Amino acid sequence: MPFVQLPFVVSILLIVLFVAAVRHGDERPANRPFLALILVSAFLSLLSGLRWGYGVRGAVMYLAPVTAATVPPLAYAGVTELVRRSRTPVAGRLFLHAVPMLTIVVLLATWRDAIDMALVLNFLAYAVAILLLMQPGADALRLAPFEDAAPAYRAILFAAFALLLSAAIDTFVFFDLTWMRGEHSPPLIAAGNLASLIILSIAAATASRSHAVTETVEAAVRSDTGGEKETLSAIEALMAAKRAYRDADLNLDRLARKLGIPARQISSAINRATGKNVSQYVNEHRIAEACALLVETDKAVTEIMFEVGFQTKSNFNREFRRVTEMAPLEWRERKAAMSPIAIKHDP
Repeated sequence: MPFVQLPFVVSILLIVLFVAAVRHGDERPANRPFLALILVSAFLSLLSGLRWGYGVRGAVMYLAPVTAATVPPLAYAGVTELVRRSRTPVAGRLFLHAVPMLTIVVLLATWRDAIDMALVLNFLAYAVAILLLMQPGADALRLAPFEDAAPAYRAILFAAFALLLSAAIDTFVFFDLTWMRGEHSPPLIAAGNLASLIILSIAAATASRSHAVTETVEAAVRSDTGGEKETLSAIEALMAAKRAYRDADLNLDRLARKLGIPARQISSAINRATGKNVSQYVNEHRIAEACALLVETDKAVTEIMFEVGFQTKSNFNREFRRVTEMAPLEWRERKAAMSPIAIKHDP
């Protein structure tokens, strides 16, 4: 049967995704909750295949709900690593996020009929919490480098959607098992829960590429620095005089420390003045210099990419197209054709 094989294939693919996400890492600390989330999803897919494909119950009936309860907290923990630095001790945070899993353990021993609804509430609560964190848009990811903020933001929204999808499917399965004796549950779990696990894992892998940056000591952030015009002038001066955008690890938190201005004030000033988020604003400064270097020098595109602050070619090309509506080499060739001075092209 196709269903018998599908969960195991998904599990293998998620392991491959995990390996790829780990290998993609660099010297910056990995987003461990997101990486753990991929492994947990692979394990849940394996348990799904054993339960619905081969009728294995036993330990699966205990492992599946307890493991599923760890998915939303891992997703939320991964997001918070890019949003804010917590002053709560690690032990306290671990205990707080272990509450859903401990609740399922207690229900397994006392009230099994309530487990499905407890899982639904767990998924819903964390999905809403993630969406609330993302209300400011990409600027919410204060600790993510600007280069990665936009894709990480989209990935996190997909992760929240996957949690909501899983909650909806689990609700349907609960009523199906209650009223229809589970007649529709196997195909729904095959198509639905596995799809949500795949979406969640891909989103986690994408967001895990954006690492929280270890901060160096900067100027203390003041509580208030005046109006939006003064704030924007200070930002522009920093970009023009010190070319702060060349810092590949620059993020909103670091920018706030460099300027001594609260991150929220920086975000608000740029949003109102330009209609863009801070990551778009900074990346446009990078692209502006890249455009100049493409025309004025014969440096390779990759060399220019690193020089202006980008670390990956995919992000550089994406932002370059967003700003100029063409590829870097196309930009160089078009400007060269318009100039009386020939410019050496990349090989």
